[in-house]
Amino acid sequence: MPGKTPDKEPVENGGYRGGNDIKDKKPKTKKSIKDNDDEMTVVVPPSKSSKQSSAPPPNDGDGDVAMDDSDKAEDGAVKVDPVVQAINDIKGNFALLDRAVALFDARFSLRALRSISSIRKRLTPDILAQAISETYPANSSSSHIALLLLSAIGQGDVSLGRQPGPEMEIDSEPKGAKTAKKDAKDIIPEVDIFLGILALVHLFDTKQFQRGFELSALLADHVQSLNRRTLDSLSAKVYFYYSLFAEQLPPTPPTWQSPALAIRPTLLSALRTAVLRKDIDTQASVIVILLRSYLQTSHIAQADLLVSHTQFPENAANNQVARFLYYLGRVRAIQLSYTEAHEHLVAATRKAPTSACALGFSTTATKLLLVVELLMGDIPDRATFRQPAMEAALHPYFLLVQAVRVGNLEDFEMTIADHADTFRRDGTYTLILRLRQNVIRTGVRMMSLSYSRISLRDICIRLHLGSEESAEYIVAKAIRDGVIEATLDRERGFMKSKEIGDVYATGEPGEAFHDRIRACLDLHDESVKAMRFPMNQHRLELKSAQEAREREREMAKEIQEGDLDEDDLGGEFEGM
Repeated sequence: MPGKTPDKEPVENGGYRGGNDIKDKKPKTKKSIKDNDDEMTVVVPPSKSSKQSSAPPPNDGDGDVAMDDSDKAEDGAVKVDPVVQAINDIKGNFALLDRAVALFDARFSLRALRSISSIRKRLTPDILAQAISETYPANSSSSHIALLLLSAIGQGDVSLGRQPGPEMEIDSEPKGAKTAKKDAKDIIPEVDIFLGILALVHLFDTKQFQRGFELSALLADHVQSLNRRTLDSLSAKVYFYYSLFAEQLPPTPPTWQSPALAIRPTLLSALRTAVLRKDIDTQASVIVILLRSYLQTSHIAQADLLVSHTQFPENAANNQVARFLYYLGRVRAIQLSYTEAHEHLVAATRKAPTSACALGFSTTATKLLLVVELLMGDIPDRATFRQPAMEAALHPYFLLVQAVRVGNLEDFEMTIADHADTFRRDGTYTLILRLRQNVIRTGVRMMSLSYSRISLRDICIRLHLGSEESAEYIVAKAIRDGVIEATLDRERGFMKSKEIGDVYATGEPGEAFHDRIRACLDLHDESVKAMRFPMNQHRLELKSAQEAREREREMAKEIQEGDLDEDDLGGEFEGM
């Protein structure tokens, strides 16, 4: 700088060029005493901590305290109020519903329904009421739906048309959160039903079953009056909660006065309408609900008639298919069709979701599958009982399998007596009582393998039977059914076993191999059917192929007329 010597010229970053070292390393403020005029004074601003401790933050024009750096996260992002975030998450699904209507694609509606599980934990009446109030203007044509939802959750005094506050305009606002700012004519019925489902979820979590039943009945009537394919997945969820609330109201099934039985005509009417409208989601959901209702009241004949007179949709959701196969397997097991029941239950356990939220269904289906395998004369695999998530729940069935495998009738009866309440709660008690003959036949088979010749008296003693006549009848029936390879000598009163042949010389290995191949082929066919393809893609390909043919015809015609030659085409034109 001019007027100063070069050795005292300041440099960038607050440096100092001087011949002498700086003795005092403490920074000086404006109030420090200067030793001479040539000495440089360094001005240091106060730190942030001193600012925060010395003076309070200033207020803005409305009297609110302005946000300082302490209200920000360490990475610089603004902290979002959980209530605001929950409302934004609810309103963010409106864009998905709009896209589902515009593109006629149900996948966006399913994405909105899947988000309910994350919203459910934060759902409160105030959050839901605020979302409804900001979505519906006061003069909306759907205001009666909004008032109905508000009164159902106990927020009837909330007014419609509330504008979101300034805190709602944040950078983390999801796309489509401003859907509620549209006019009343832009509110689609899908938004009404989605908010209604959220209200039903809140009422079920807070155990307000009577309010939930009344609201679900009104929503079911409203869905029935509409004929929109974009409402299919939402209407299926409405009927699910309609039946769920009816089951919770006293008196509970199987009492004849239960509301769950009173709603059967409504469900049958909904099923008939869904079949006519080709509403796959509602059709699958209502069929499953009716099967569950019939099984709760032990109306097996009506459940069988429902299955025989209706066709479950092939393109139904995987969860609904798993439920349908489970209920159908239970019906077939009660009807003594154990082979068919085993096939349905195996398919249900394979289609069951692997997530932790579906553990209850997997456990229930596995319990019934184990009982059916025992009724078929098979012994379940021991690895089934070693699953960590199901080990405690399957322990009574493990004891039952041990008793059946050994053929010990005394242990079998003791296991039933000790765990009768568990078996009744699982709905397998009556099926387990049928296993007594299987236990006796297993005991007879074990004795036929251990002894080449055994008297009927010894069989009666070992199996704890009442008389030798009962033992003779059981042995004869086992021989006739092919359970054992033996002969019965009635005069001398003994059973003589035959020599065991080679099992690989029979057709049993081939049948087992055939069953595995058939299961793999069925899985492949179902995977191919579940594949998704872009809508109307074949039409676009057909249109592009037709345009290409037309261009080739025009180019061939111009070549014939002499307007073009092969050199103009780059030598790649091969003609028609």
